[in-house]
Amino acid sequence: MGIEVVVEGLTKSFGKQNIWQDVTLTLPAGEVSVMLGPSGTGKTVFLKSLIGLLKPERGRVLINGVDMVSSPERDIYETRKLFGLMFQDGALFGSMSLFDNIAFPLREHTRKKESEIRRIVMERVDMVGLLGAEEKLPGEISGGMRKRAGLARALVLDPQIILCDEPDSGLDPVRTAFISQLLIDLNAQIDATMLIVTHNLDIAATVPDNMGMLFRRNLVTFGPREVLLTSEEPVVAQFLSGRREGPIGMSEEKDAATLAKEQLNSAQGPPFSPRPLVAQLEPSPGLPARQAVLRRKLRVMGMLDELPPAARRAVEKGMAPAQEATP
Repeated sequence: MGIEVVVEGLTKSFGKQNIWQDVTLTLPAGEVSVMLGPSGTGKTVFLKSLIGLLKPERGRVLINGVDMVSSPERDIYETRKLFGLMFQDGALFGSMSLFDNIAFPLREHTRKKESEIRRIVMERVDMVGLLGAEEKLPGEISGGMRKRAGLARALVLDPQIILCDEPDSGLDPVRTAFISQLLIDLNAQIDATMLIVTHNLDIAATVPDNMGMLFRRNLVTFGPREVLLTSEEPVVAQFLSGRREGPIGMSEEKDAATLAKEQLNSAQGPPFSPRPLVAQLEPSPGLPARQAVLRRKLRVMGMLDELPPAARRAVEKGMAPAQEATP
């Protein structure tokens, strides 16, 4: 089973530029979480801070009692082995075959024999649907296949926490749908804690158990998927609907005068209707049920009274038996 990741008061700056501040959240063990946010809000910086590749100025990231911000470097290095990281571009070595790319962490960090390495690599290649392509070079395959190869490489050390940095970038909607299903299927098979950074609304709507959003150097919200997907918070509603009207501008957040003008215009126009809540993806036929589903149900039912009314109704409807859930 995956490991809980506890983030407390995390603050990161580059020079005088504050990226985000006082970020506090918990990634529940074995569940799939998504972090949304407009481009340039520091989502990738957040991932790198979780794994200890970047050092925030304040706050803690606690994993099995180790603080990835301030614990001794030896402890951070050992804890980092619990992670699998899928980079935005796959980050494959262009001169190596997919097999050798995927085998690289095993050859670098373990003393396994080549026969054992081959068995593990081929299992992961099969898991991500790349059987038959393992001898190809990265330049000979599509972007979607490179993403899956990068994911296979992230899996070879049996990580308990998987971080995916924009797994959809550069992919068309069909390939994005395949990646979404693959992430759910992987969670069903290995029960790892997963955090996906994206600004893709289809992934956000169908994949995660939990969702958060970064904007204006702050964590706007983080919690069960129903909270964010039913939110009336202006920045969340604008992002989920893809509208121009709202706090998010082309280059940065809009000024107060622009927002006031938009609000006046929207009050005179037709009412805004939120994006409909769709069902979360299920594992593919033949795979085990996700163990995270029952754990999440117990956890969310325990916090039901604390949720906003719209989120509470969505949770209750989503967890009702099929015959009760239909209107």
